[in-house]
Amino acid sequence: MSLKNKEQDGQYSPPSRIHLEHEEESCNDFQQFETNDQCRPHARIHLEPQEKPDTNFKQFVIKKLEKSCQCSSNKARNIIFGFLPVLQWLPKYNLKKNILGDVMSGLIVGILLVPQSIAYSLLAGQEPVYGLYTSFFASFIYFLLGTSRHISVGIFGVLCLMIGEVVDRELYKAGYDTAHVAASLGVVSNESTSLSQPSGKICDKSCYAIIVGSTVTFMAGVYQVAMGFFQVGFVSVYLSDALLSGFVTGASFTVLTSQAKYLLGLSLPRSSGVGSLITTWIHIFRNIHKTNICDLITSLLCLLVLLPTKELNERLKSKLKAPIPTELFVVVAATLVSHFGKLNEKYNTSIAGHIPTGFLPPKAPDWNLIPNVAVDAIAISIIGFAITVSLSEMFAKKHGYTVKANQEMYAIGFCNIIPSFFHCFATSAALAKTLVKESTGCQSQLSGVVTALVLLLVLLVIAPLFYSLQKSVLGVITIVNLRGALRKFKDLPEMWRISRMDTVIWFVTMLSSALISTEIGLLVGVCFSLFCVILRTQKPETSLLGVVEESEIFESMSAYKNLQAKSGIKIFRFVAPLYYINKEYFKSSLYKKTLNPVLVKAAQKKAVKKKIKKETATLSGIRDEVSVQLSHDPLEFHTIVVDCSAIQFLDTAGIHTLKEVRRDYEAIGIQVLLAQCNPSVRDSLARGEYCKKEEENLLFYSVYEAMTFAEDSQNRKDIYVPNGLSFSSD
Repeated sequence: MSLKNKEQDGQYSPPSRIHLEHEEESCNDFQQFETNDQCRPHARIHLEPQEKPDTNFKQFVIKKLEKSCQCSSNKARNIIFGFLPVLQWLPKYNLKKNILGDVMSGLIVGILLVPQSIAYSLLAGQEPVYGLYTSFFASFIYFLLGTSRHISVGIFGVLCLMIGEVVDRELYKAGYDTAHVAASLGVVSNESTSLSQPSGKICDKSCYAIIVGSTVTFMAGVYQVAMGFFQVGFVSVYLSDALLSGFVTGASFTVLTSQAKYLLGLSLPRSSGVGSLITTWIHIFRNIHKTNICDLITSLLCLLVLLPTKELNERLKSKLKAPIPTELFVVVAATLVSHFGKLNEKYNTSIAGHIPTGFLPPKAPDWNLIPNVAVDAIAISIIGFAITVSLSEMFAKKHGYTVKANQEMYAIGFCNIIPSFFHCFATSAALAKTLVKESTGCQSQLSGVVTALVLLLVLLVIAPLFYSLQKSVLGVITIVNLRGALRKFKDLPEMWRISRMDTVIWFVTMLSSALISTEIGLLVGVCFSLFCVILRTQKPETSLLGVVEESEIFESMSAYKNLQAKSGIKIFRFVAPLYYINKEYFKSSLYKKTLNPVLVKAAQKKAVKKKIKKETATLSGIRDEVSVQLSHDPLEFHTIVVDCSAIQFLDTAGIHTLKEVRRDYEAIGIQVLLAQCNPSVRDSLARGEYCKKEEENLLFYSVYEAMTFAEDSQNRKDIYVPNGLSFSSD
């Protein structure tokens, strides 16, 4: 029944796919083939390439330089506004709509940052006041330079750990007794360890520690600004989500290990380098008998308070307008108990010590230290900008605006360079504080100014009140804030279900970051990720394709049912670039799914020789006829179509492989056609002289076109040579 009749009968409903049927007419003889349009060769698609203009390299460079060196008021304005995004959005700020949310979120984040800044200072091997400095300057500078409205830039645990490892190493090199560094930081002591610097000044341990920390921070900021200037943000693509997650989780184990001694009240050297986690636990168990009972009880009580309240905040975050600042309450309560109970005097507990008010005068980094810390700063800079850019883009996408990745690198770079002159250490965005900031109504980075004002108030007035705060409380705060990273283990089954390769990358990065070291763990993770990419292309998926009935769609016959294989034609798909790593796999897969032309050719020659020996008495003419017939025994197919749609590129080895395959199959009478090559693959084939100009019919724009061409060419052979016989000139 025709489509028109079905419509009239009311039986027709619009189909989801339109199928066109071609009425086939047979070609009985050569004359009909010549006169019948239906039997003529399939019409080929021919595209004429655009003519590329001849560009003079010298003129191109001069034109670019002239354009970049032109100066106008609009260009100067765009440069200034691009470098200081605050000048764009602040004049348009909606005071009535946004001020309440910004003030609330800024206050809450500032309150949370006070105890965290003090706690993470210990992780970086610094006195508590330097953590407050760091969070203050980072919040204010990002307000001026950042393009994200929501992220919270400040102190970050993993970077603090990496800074702390460099500080301990340089203190050891400089001749300080690192076994007592942690105990001396921030503690009023009669002992005074000093070192004569090249400048002639006397610098104690804590002074030299911040010099090292600020120098590393300065170099990390320089790297980040340089990456922004040269627009090499693409480096972040090598840090996948699985890799970053595994790295943060592995580093979290190291952070937890480094804080365990504070919970027990032990004075131990901080282990660094390869296997520092294992070494630290060995030191802890060897000295477990020296545990300070007062610090241990304080740690347990703080854990019993902080863990349930943190979970409560998580569960009720949709109902609470703002999270309960439990950390601040714990810090205040613990400080009061320690002060009035005189825990330091009675039980020798380790306390934060004197935290000065105000700001120290600015001081340049130690230029002599730069060669020692330049390599360490590379890993710190990459982790810092990768986390900042990824969080910026994530929250920008969620709230429907855009961020500039290069400007984000400038912002985080200057958040490190400028504060390094004010005794600060490396910063970046942090997920936990960003989530708090977003959930409490943040609308713009004006909330960062409010956060900076809260920290300024603490620095100018409140800081000395934390003198009696026990370090065990700060250690507990640091460990409790690792919950998010350690919870990633719960997501592993889902990650395994989605991508087993990503799960393996996560495990390798996590284990190497925890058991070897943070820097080496990051390098191992990147190298392993790249290896996994190569592994995926080394043995990619290959399949023979069949056509969907009444369509021009081809799919894998091993993956889908009810596909039709065209008689005499094999359609082969290779899902990867074809290059030197997988060229042999390409050939072996193709031969396995079709036939091995080398073996067929060898078998044919062997059969001919064997037959000739048996027919020694036969006449020479008859022998030649037998030879021709045997050398052309009919094969089950006459054409191989290679679907190149998933081949992104070819290298020299790939082009040579295609040439070899084509030559070997043509030697046994099978033609090889390439279909759906992208422009870069076509260019590579042209440069590699895969085919001559008169052989351009070997490349097709679709698999269906190649298949139709193969059928037409075979029909023409059948007409010209009766009974399908063809004679070779060999």
